[in-house]
Amino acid sequence: MKDYKLENRRYVIGGLAIVIVVVYIIRLFTLQLLSDDYKKNADSNAFLKKVEYPSRGVIYDRNGKLLVYNQPAYDIMVVMNEERGHLDTLEFCDALGITKEYFIKRMADIKDRNKNPGYSRFTQQLFMAQLSDEEFSVFREKMFRFPGFYVQKRSIRQYQYPYAAHILGDVAEVSPSNIEEDDYYQLGDYIGKQGVEKSYEKQLRGEKGVQILLRDARGRIQGSYQNGSLDCKPVAGKDLTLSIDIKLQALGERLLEGKIGSIVAIEPSTGEVLCMVSSPSYDPRLLVGRQRGKNHKALSHNVWKPLLNRSIMGQYPPGSTFKTSQALTYMSEGILTPGTMFPCHRGFYHRGLHVGCHGHSSPIAMVDAISTSCNAYFCWGLYYMIGNRKKYKSSFEAMNIWRDYMVSMGFGYKLGIDLPGEKRGLIPNATFYDKAYRGSWNGLTVISISIGQGEVNLTPLQIANLGATIANRGYYYTPHVVRKVQGEPLDTTFTSRHYTKASRRAYDYVVAGMRSSVIKGTCRSANRPDYEICGKTGTAQNRGHDHSVFMGFAPKDDPKIAIAVYVENGGWGADYGVPIGALMMEQYINGRLSAESETKAAVFQKKRIGYGSSSR
Repeated sequence: MKDYKLENRRYVIGGLAIVIVVVYIIRLFTLQLLSDDYKKNADSNAFLKKVEYPSRGVIYDRNGKLLVYNQPAYDIMVVMNEERGHLDTLEFCDALGITKEYFIKRMADIKDRNKNPGYSRFTQQLFMAQLSDEEFSVFREKMFRFPGFYVQKRSIRQYQYPYAAHILGDVAEVSPSNIEEDDYYQLGDYIGKQGVEKSYEKQLRGEKGVQILLRDARGRIQGSYQNGSLDCKPVAGKDLTLSIDIKLQALGERLLEGKIGSIVAIEPSTGEVLCMVSSPSYDPRLLVGRQRGKNHKALSHNVWKPLLNRSIMGQYPPGSTFKTSQALTYMSEGILTPGTMFPCHRGFYHRGLHVGCHGHSSPIAMVDAISTSCNAYFCWGLYYMIGNRKKYKSSFEAMNIWRDYMVSMGFGYKLGIDLPGEKRGLIPNATFYDKAYRGSWNGLTVISISIGQGEVNLTPLQIANLGATIANRGYYYTPHVVRKVQGEPLDTTFTSRHYTKASRRAYDYVVAGMRSSVIKGTCRSANRPDYEICGKTGTAQNRGHDHSVFMGFAPKDDPKIAIAVYVENGGWGADYGVPIGALMMEQYINGRLSAESETKAAVFQKKRIGYGSSSR
């Protein structure tokens, strides 16, 4: 009788044998054909692939003055597969001036794939970065005793001047997130962290090269593989020419010493930023080399926030500089004409609401209202616009049309400057006020926005851009700090005109008002015989001392520079904003300051408000 149990057992055993054979075949196939572990191991014994880093692009100012360049430095690299078990740790630490504890921790960090996602024991890994010539010379004498360790020649950034830190930015070692976002980078590489170093990183960094070296059985370098025919040369990064005038930048930083605030100057005909001062600032050379981390920590913990670029990140009430935008809106919408006159008896009075003003003639028309900075005039203008039922169906519609004018002038949204971190400011609309007042509001409720107070916030860049727009009589270019990238055309984003909703005729009257302000109004101290300045002061209310603001441009009919000055707690616009703005315009237009102006500049440089001072 046939034993079926034995027959079935034969099939089971045979099947298991087949499965085991198939598993072995798949594993061998994977190891030999799909996995590159053995290939890496073999290659690592025969070849050393040495990365050659490109020279980072240098940076110049608009006049060709060198601002940022490169200087040599040395990185110590390690191949773990070669180092293992062959190193005299104490001698190695002594050669580099480090402790054994640091060595152990650093080697552990390199092997930690969470901290070093690109780790491989067959390839070079960064052990220590940015050794100076002096430090490297000590190590080089003993390097033959340290198998698995190599030297990678690099370059680090150096700065010609102690100015423009917020514009230039800095370069630092890549973070794990940088490596995840872009496979160009590996642990130990450097990347732009702020300023143009960050926004133009891909242009500045260049392309890495690779040198393939041949090794013998003992791991000693025998020379280039195939005479270097397979090597890939690095491609240098592209140079940048900035729109910044470093002399103007230096003067601005001098004038804001000991003060908190910003100066932004723009060339109206191009949108090029001529200077961008944020105070307090810092010397960009502090964030270079192995002391970078320590210095950056100290700056980040400084109570006055020197790392903050107030020019594009500070959001302030624009004060009376904003009245120019209101005049443009009221005239373009037909709410009033240049001849329309409003009373001002020390301010705006209506239905129990009072907005104060300083003394001047009354009633007053448009040009003189800008010249004397009359609060009442612009309050009446907004009141009649929001409440105009012949032109608008509701306050909601009127408010949104007002908002549209403001947005067209570059407010309420980022202008799009080629620097990281720009803020948008705030321009309220009807929905904003519906939420804030539960649908119960009118022109009187929001009257303070007509004089640049209340909910309105702008950046100093936006205020300077307002000056450039008025100088151009109705359009602006997106502000930018890079004038030229080597071998590339300027991005069309920066060459296109942005027209506002206001009429050309309205701009002509606003220009007349700003010129009158310099001749006989609140900007009288800026008047000069050699060129015509147009200006508008601002005194922005604050919980403490008021902020001093100035916005203007010059010359009147052929504008070369538009400028905004914002000094926190500086008082009246005429106290700090106007004289600082006038000095900056003189420096740019004439190329230097007169002896008398140099004396004025020295006086303002010594004045302290806020940080660096025990009192106002």
